[in-house]
Amino acid sequence: MKEEEEKKKVIMETIAEGRKMEAYAEHRTKDMHTCWTCGVISYKKKPMKQIGKNWICIDCLRQLKEIFDTLDEWEEELSLERDAKKQLDEGISR
Repeated sequence: MKEEEEKKKVIMETIAEGRKMEAYAEHRTKDMHTCWTCGVISYKKKPMKQIGKNWICIDCLRQLKEIFDTLDEWEEELSLERDAKKQLDEGISR
């Protein structure tokens, strides 16, 4: 009988804690944001920036910055590939 009461007590405490967490989450959802690129949900622990109506996390911003910083190199490689392909096509058509 005592074991049943203890189980019941533990279950009731678990339910109460769950409801408290739900209430807290609902209360804080306005402060939470989802990164539109990776989908991470953040609440003040991970810095995020708003771009238009979307939010982006610091990790995705860093990746974008790295891409933009190396964009010239990428364009150079693409140009070299185009030139090489053009030379090959001209060599084949002769």
